[in-house]
Amino acid sequence: MIQEFKVESSRREELIDITDQVQRAVQGLKGKDGACIVFTPHTTAAITVNENADPDVVRDILYGFGKMVPETGYHHREGNSPAHIKSSLVGCSEQILVANGKLVLGTWQGIYFCEFDGPRQRSVLVKMI
Repeated sequence: MIQEFKVESSRREELIDITDQVQRAVQGLKGKDGACIVFTPHTTAAITVNENADPDVVRDILYGFGKMVPETGYHHREGNSPAHIKSSLVGCSEQILVANGKLVLGTWQGIYFCEFDGPRQRSVLVKMI
């Protein structure tokens, strides 16, 4: 069984904390112990785990991606090649341990949906294993 939820981005690029939505999905799947896979079926978005205590970290991640992946010089006609590259660098899924029905994350960790070609409505899928 798979739980799906939607994420609405409001900017071209942003990291959206989806930790609570993933936890609700795990509870909906009645997951107790194991792991969950968090996956997004989009080629210009990604899923990552990172610090969710200081919002400057999110800004710095986006700034760093901007420095690593220039905005111009690509052949793809849609003009969103940087978004495809960033999605490939981060990856479209994460696997997170679940114990006693709760996500096992470090004190400062959160799960982020990475939008690289917004604003859009996106899907996130969660499956217990």
